[in-house]
Amino acid sequence: MKKHETVPHAQWIAARKKLLAEEKKFTGLRDELSRRRRDLPWERVEKDYVFDGPNGRETLAELFAGRSQLVVYHFMFAPDWDGGCKSCSFWADNFNGIVAHLNQRDVTFVAISRAPLAKLAAFAKRLGWGFKWLSAGEGDFNYDYMVSFRPEDVAKGGALYNYAPTKTKMSDLPGISVFFRDGKGAIFHTYSCYARGLDMTNTAYHYLDLAPKGRDESGPHNMAWVRYRDSYGN
Repeated sequence: MKKHETVPHAQWIAARKKLLAEEKKFTGLRDELSRRRRDLPWERVEKDYVFDGPNGRETLAELFAGRSQLVVYHFMFAPDWDGGCKSCSFWADNFNGIVAHLNQRDVTFVAISRAPLAKLAAFAKRLGWGFKWLSAGEGDFNYDYMVSFRPEDVAKGGALYNYAPTKTKMSDLPGISVFFRDGKGAIFHTYSCYARGLDMTNTAYHYLDLAPKGRDESGPHNMAWVRYRDSYGN
């Protein structure tokens, strides 16, 4: 950590107010970006996706649970893995408390992975999660929304992630997709984000950004420090 200048209170206030002006400018730019995000054109969902969930087999339409908006967190958990991705688990620790609030704003939230439902349920129980988590199995959903990659695509470097070719060796990566269902039952894909686009949904990261050492990440894999929250040493 670099050495910081220590100044009298009045000088500190002056420096803080100068940064505050930049923060307000950033807030305005963020609000405008959010507006443009909502103004994106939509694409109609034509496939009949089906998932395994706590209520049995459910279609994409049923996941809305009577609401018009659906947010899906694409949780990295491949069928052959023993546990979910540690980074996705870091994100998922933020989910439990927000579901009721989203419901009040006509939004349903779910997580979807390719691992079998029994694995998802056991892992959620271990970490105390209560949000709805469903299995897409080997259906097209995860592949169509660019968070899972078939072996042949990975081998030839043709996997698409974040709207561009990627040379990942992973079978699954994280993302968020948003959908709207109109009064006639038609479903539309309105937005998806990947990679650093997910940062805005991690509450812990934003608190770390306020602290003197920030996220304190370095190296080729910045999130190497992350563990399941029941696996940190005291």
